[in-house]
Amino acid sequence: MALTVSNEHLKTYFGTLRKVIKEMAPRRAMQTGLKALLRILCETHGYKRALLTIFDPETNTLKLSVTYGSQKYSQVSYESGQGVTGQVMETGKPVIVPVMKDHAPFLNLAFGRTKEEMGRLGFICVPVRSQDSGHTDMLGTLSVDVPSGPAEALDTDCAFLKVVAAMVAKEVASLQEEMAMQRHLLAQGMVAGAGDGYNHPNIVAASKPIRLVLQQISQVGPSRATALLRGESGTGKELFAEAIHSVSPRKNKPLIKLNCAALPADLVESELFGHQKGAFTGAIANKKGMFELADGGTLFLDEIGELSLDAQAKVLRATQEKEIQRLGSEQVIKVDARLICATNRPLETMLEDGTFREDLFYRINVFPIFIPPLRERRQDILPLAEHFMQQFSEEYGKSVKRISTPAIDLLSQYHWPGNVRELGNCLERAVLICDEEVIRTYHLPPSLQTAESSATDSQLSFGEAVARFEQEILVDALKKSRGNMLQAARGLKASYRIINYKVKKYHIDPKKFAVGKSRNRGTP
Repeated sequence: MALTVSNEHLKTYFGTLRKVIKEMAPRRAMQTGLKALLRILCETHGYKRALLTIFDPETNTLKLSVTYGSQKYSQVSYESGQGVTGQVMETGKPVIVPVMKDHAPFLNLAFGRTKEEMGRLGFICVPVRSQDSGHTDMLGTLSVDVPSGPAEALDTDCAFLKVVAAMVAKEVASLQEEMAMQRHLLAQGMVAGAGDGYNHPNIVAASKPIRLVLQQISQVGPSRATALLRGESGTGKELFAEAIHSVSPRKNKPLIKLNCAALPADLVESELFGHQKGAFTGAIANKKGMFELADGGTLFLDEIGELSLDAQAKVLRATQEKEIQRLGSEQVIKVDARLICATNRPLETMLEDGTFREDLFYRINVFPIFIPPLRERRQDILPLAEHFMQQFSEEYGKSVKRISTPAIDLLSQYHWPGNVRELGNCLERAVLICDEEVIRTYHLPPSLQTAESSATDSQLSFGEAVARFEQEILVDALKKSRGNMLQAARGLKASYRIINYKVKKYHIDPKKFAVGKSRNRGTP
């Protein structure tokens, strides 16, 4: 039967569909987007409540997953054919209930609707289906509690909901996969939350952006997929790589790390693929490369954008063919290493410039994860600061107990160009010079201070103030590079000769910041 819809109602329906498209935008958290979708349906069309059930293939049941309109509801599941929802799942056909109390199969399991509601509300349930590769799979159902009305109006709402269900099918399919992933994590003894990823012991996640990152880690971790961590320097990409490895089936195998920016270009290939004795001057013995050491486990390549084109080609071959050759050897060695990469460079621009291989980019960009800078996750600043305060207080035998309110204000207002790494360094310095139980504003670095309290307002001469500033930025750069002066020079956009001269001038020992003496880096 053809439906007759007024122009006014058509405008309302099309307006809703535009909002649905907006809510389903890429990179939005799936449950957040679907919850917003249900809210739009209820607010725009007068539905009392809306709900999505997701089919669980393992238990062959429908589970109530996303709702809007009721603060309290029971966590229920529906067998195939059970109630109206189970009937829609079994037949794949929508069901319209004009009045709930008059429809015997309507079970009222989840929301405990009152008799008054049952007498004035109807119910519409439509299937959510995927139609990939020419076949149809049932994913779940979309349902609404709707005011009872004429049959024609209910038919129109049903037709509209079928369109919405088709539009959100991909998101529902992804949520179905996420549910399976969460079950896998729970089976491994990990804490998994609906839509929030899992709780990692070394990561502070008070803000929504980082909880989204943890959710993505819970999705990609148990798979074999290559993850690409992207974000500014100091955001904690290495620690997130460790988190991915820790939730993978390879967690009991080695996690091997290489910072591609920390080595001269002519040594990177030897580190990655190893070498035979006599392959080049100084090769006095056979050496396994990182790919061999990571066999069965995970290889983390930090700053992969720094690799030469030749090294990129060999990394691509190693990931595609799962085999390598040591420098100076013709023997092929089979390796099985899961690859995680990280970069703070614009790889898309490098593709255009020809400095990064397109085929390698698409190989490593299977599951990109964007780590937000600290200024975009300000809810994490105070918990992170307290974490670092406790960590360094214990390490240095101090009795620092808290951070003063004015100091918290300074920490919160600062823009943190060095991100979490800079915050950690800041709190380490504060703990070191603090001689009481409270960190106060004057314990924080000059970069966080106002002009009134900075070194420029002290009794220092101009030359002394400049020298102090130079020392601070040199120490900060060496901490970031873990004592590697070549990498520190690159970070400061200075020559190695100048950095070497300044280090000797100020009697700074880079070895104090070397990898072998580094501590637990804390939480990003």
